[in-house]
Amino acid sequence: MQIITSKDNEIIKHIRKLKEKKYRDEFNEYVIEGVKIVEEAIKENVKIKQVIVCNDTTKTYEIPTHIMLEIAKYDCIYVTDKIFNLITQVTNPQGIMAIIEKNNENNEIDYSQEIIVALDDVQDPGNLGTILRTVDSIGLNQIVVSKGTADAFNSKVVRSTMGAIFRIKIIEKEDLIKTIKDIRKHHFKLLVTSLQTENSIYDIDFYKKIIVIGNEANGVSKEIQEIADEKAKIPMLGRTESLNASVAAGIVMYEYVRQKLNKG
Repeated sequence: MQIITSKDNEIIKHIRKLKEKKYRDEFNEYVIEGVKIVEEAIKENVKIKQVIVCNDTTKTYEIPTHIMLEIAKYDCIYVTDKIFNLITQVTNPQGIMAIIEKNNENNEIDYSQEIIVALDDVQDPGNLGTILRTVDSIGLNQIVVSKGTADAFNSKVVRSTMGAIFRIKIIEKEDLIKTIKDIRKHHFKLLVTSLQTENSIYDIDFYKKIIVIGNEANGVSKEIQEIADEKAKIPMLGRTESLNASVAAGIVMYEYVRQKLNKG
């Protein structure tokens, strides 16, 4: 068994470069890290290009035996503890990571879905990851994101999705307004959250809706607000006037779930 000991090894250089978006885009790859998410990747049959294991794992980390048996089926390389600490992107690494091929072969929108979630320049990786996880939890398999939205394959986003990244198709669009107009041609209506309305999200029928989640600081852009078919606000009983983007997204999406369950 060969163990990589040099930071100048080409594989190590490649993994370190994948921390940058331009390289992830160029090679159509991203990195996942940790026992649970690697196990999830195996279960979801994603394209695992390489598995990297810390050779000192028996001393420092605890990788379950069944995971070690599973990763043996893939192209697996071993590195020293020193090298693993050089390439890890987490504070407390678990001694295992993998290079994954992006699931972006098909960039077409599925119009058979009952709702389509779109993100308008959501910047925070943690918010994006949580929204992707929520989208997965309500049974959707796609999300539309603007060019200005954080990169969905950023390591922090990937970690916070808890495996949802493998099941959600990320559809990045250069012109979100044009994309929304195209979606509307398929009998969808545009819904945005706004304080400039008396309508509550509980007054809206969520069937065939495009739900836009806006930027953390500025909300949904003025241009998108202006073409909205319906506006609604999240009722709040306290003095806080706004919510975190991922929290607001969750509340809105779960009103769709409530209505779907009530309809049987």
